[in-house]
Amino acid sequence: MKVAIFDTHRFEKEFFEKANINFQEALTFFEPRLTEQTAKLAAGFDVVCSFANDRLNSKTLSILNSYSIRLIALRSAGFNHVDLEAAAQLGMKVVRVPEYSPYAVAEHATALILSLNRKIHHAYNRVREGNFSLDSLVGFDLHGKTVGIIGTGKIGSVMARIMSGFGCQILAFDIRPKIELTEKYNVKYTSLEDIYHQSDIISLHVPLTPDTKHLIDEKAIAQMKRGVMVINTGRGALVDARALIVALKGKTIGSAGLDVYEEEEGVFFQDLSDQVLQDDVLARLMTFPNVLITSHQAFLTREALTGIATTTLKNIREFDEGRHLTNEVSIRGKGPAAHN
Repeated sequence: MKVAIFDTHRFEKEFFEKANINFQEALTFFEPRLTEQTAKLAAGFDVVCSFANDRLNSKTLSILNSYSIRLIALRSAGFNHVDLEAAAQLGMKVVRVPEYSPYAVAEHATALILSLNRKIHHAYNRVREGNFSLDSLVGFDLHGKTVGIIGTGKIGSVMARIMSGFGCQILAFDIRPKIELTEKYNVKYTSLEDIYHQSDIISLHVPLTPDTKHLIDEKAIAQMKRGVMVINTGRGALVDARALIVALKGKTIGSAGLDVYEEEEGVFFQDLSDQVLQDDVLARLMTFPNVLITSHQAFLTREALTGIATTTLKNIREFDEGRHLTNEVSIRGKGPAAHN
């Protein structure tokens, strides 16, 4: 199969090439994102492979369809950037990577918590400048604190186990509670309202759906314990960024760790160091000393990248051989635990 891989980054190419030794597909890597303007690059290929920030709307899909593309292989777990209805109408199959390394994301969320709490990012910069003062670096013990985990799929479950290891009290919300977490790690499933009221730290691990968009908004923030830490390694639009800014200014939210951002398209994964940032909301968030932002890198481990490449190529092989598509995404398959 001739596969056009769009929005290719240097960090992932080697993993696809290594994984492809076992599949022998004809891979061509393109740096541009897959959009209406770049879809013409897919001419002559059998499959397009898309990343999370590509734009697979109805127009893009129609162009791909005109080139006889029948499979969209997402190398991501999320699929909110794909118009699934348009794909179905065009007879195009969509497959994804439902999981790779839940440890990668959960461990990154933990790193954000520890860095914000102990102000590691500030301490690092201070010491490099010869400032060894400890002023304004006071944190708190994680032990005994209440951590609210929203979403206990594969990533959220690992997060619960990690936080349990720190001796935290864990509250959780999910439409499918896991008995294992309650029995082994004393996780208490409760309502979102209870999590907002009681948690010292809230970590988001749910997919983006119409029901979860702006899950953390002005109304939710108003119910939170003053000074709460909010961590988002899920999807950017889970958090209303403007409401977050207001809460940070008013000190309702004490700190925030964000690996994702609602309008990250065209910003994250890019080197904009010689440009003026055009997103005023993101620029404002970056001015807060108690906000730590990373560029959607929570998944970025060797294990996760190997899993993404291998599963993507397996998905393509299943399609090529006319077998059942294990990881097919359909309109009916859109569910609240779809990529966690």
